[in-house]
Amino acid sequence: MDQQLHFITVATRDLDAARSFYRKLGWSPVLDVPDEIIFYQVAPGLLLGLFLAEKFAEDVGRDEAPDPAGVTLSHNVGSPGDVQKVVAAMADAGATVLKEPRKGAFGGIFHALVRDPNDVVWEIAHNPCWRIDDNGAVVLG
Repeated sequence: MDQQLHFITVATRDLDAARSFYRKLGWSPVLDVPDEIIFYQVAPGLLLGLFLAEKFAEDVGRDEAPDPAGVTLSHNVGSPGDVQKVVAAMADAGATVLKEPRKGAFGGIFHALVRDPNDVVWEIAHNPCWRIDDNGAVVLG
């Protein structure tokens, strides 16, 4: 198996709320199947799928859909000020701020945690020791 990931799919209780939230952030879906799933291109070669919870459960053979607890999606930005701007935009779009922007306990990061309307937790972070190269790869150190 190649060390690659092409889709991240998250069970979503309210697809319409998710659609509205991400639209307010300026996101455009690459595929939107009403009452089923929405796909967003989030990086070169990587899609984020928001799959209606009941359909998600059916697809994976479960009686009930899991919630996205235990998973954090991270969005890295260029500065602490950018962390504050993105968190404010997400809150304006309907997210709940779980951790206000601040210095992290480890790793030298400045970050915040935000929960979207379907309980998907996002970390918005600036890490001065990491960078994203022109091809979209994360460069550590």
